[in-house]
Amino acid sequence: MKTRNQPSRLPTDERRAVTVQAVIDLAARTNPAEITTGAIADCMQITQGALFRHFPTKDAIWEGVMDWVAGHLLGRLDAAAAAAASPSDALEAVFRAHVDFAVRLPGVPRILFSELQRPGATPAKRMAQKIMAQYAERLTALIETGKTAGELATDIDTKAAVALFIGSIQGLIIQALLAGNVKQMRQQADGVFGLYLRGIRKTA
Repeated sequence: MKTRNQPSRLPTDERRAVTVQAVIDLAARTNPAEITTGAIADCMQITQGALFRHFPTKDAIWEGVMDWVAGHLLGRLDAAAAAAASPSDALEAVFRAHVDFAVRLPGVPRILFSELQRPGATPAKRMAQKIMAQYAERLTALIETGKTAGELATDIDTKAAVALFIGSIQGLIIQALLAGNVKQMRQQADGVFGLYLRGIRKTA
């Protein structure tokens, strides 16, 4: 059985990773904007003093969370795209990988939505914006490659196609969160991506 002092023995990198996981777990069941350092410390079974030895401020905690999200989400999307046989297959693989990531870690999209809505330019918000920009860059490259390969219509607006791709996933996430059933994203993903691909695919 864990005691309140056991987690404090963790090395710095491991403690930071545990903190990030605690925030993501809390965000899955509560409003991310209302998560306090006290709640994070309680979730980790440590004191706030121990928490602040590894993250000096609450903003630093959120920045650490966004850094983790950037590495893990974009890493999964890159791996999915790299394993695909064609540009259109890569788009589908990225779509499914993102949906799966959101289903497994529903706290992550809630955190992203929350950060992007915050007023001002906080470090975490800037990182959230950077993640979205890097995501868009990857999709742009895939779509342009698909055009060159003759799989996708050359006259489609790439910027609009990227926005629609991301917006489709965000729509699935919002509906699932409202319904209180994140697994429904997987059930709806096939139909949504099928409609998306039909709209950008090159026709004979």
